[in-house]
Amino acid sequence: MLHGMSTSVEPVSDRSAAEVNEEIRALWLRSGGTLSGEQREEYRRLVLEWAAAAPQSQQAA
Repeated sequence: MLHGMSTSVEPVSDRSAAEVNEEIRALWLRSGGTLSGEQREEYRRLVLEWAAAAPQSQQAA
């Protein structure tokens, strides 16, 4: 039995990792360093978006 797994599909962002990172930084500045529950959810969404937009490092074979 799986718990806590989301089945919703979120659209892929057209924004670069740098753009998403700027939004993450702005969120932390607005919050004064302590995120509310709603802000934590926004942060989680942004981090996932950032990870999807960030270039993957190349591994040597």
